[in-house]
Amino acid sequence: MASYNRIVLVGNLTRDPQLSYTPQNTAVCKFGIATSRSWKDREGNTREETCFVDCTAFGKGGEVFNQYMAKGRQVLVEGRLSLNQWTTPDGDKRSKHEVIVDNFTFLGARGGDGGSAPRDGQRSAAPAAARDDAGYDEPPQGGDIPF
Repeated sequence: MASYNRIVLVGNLTRDPQLSYTPQNTAVCKFGIATSRSWKDREGNTREETCFVDCTAFGKGGEVFNQYMAKGRQVLVEGRLSLNQWTTPDGDKRSKHEVIVDNFTFLGARGGDGGSAPRDGQRSAAPAAARDDAGYDEPPQGGDIPF
């Protein structure tokens, strides 16, 4: 049976991106986004639900994201879900999902200039074949991630 792991989210950054590097000098940019949806319940009251999602971008894309994005900015991210599992020092098993970012598009107005025109180095949601840079670096494997 074939499988497919793809996710597209539009939301606002919940914190400033955090950039670090692996020992092999691969950029790792971690950030969080919040997505919201609203609906009316049976009584006609407007309800809202917010989902907080952790994301990671690697390589040049991570550096570009860190350079241009800040808390509160709106972004579209496209990638795949990854499950992280670990055991706490107390012996409890923990897990969480995160999005490994393949592509992103900056949305909304840039602070101060009122426009949303693309800037140099901006990634788009276009397929890798349509981009000059041929995509992103692969995420590092194993113990290479510095966290």
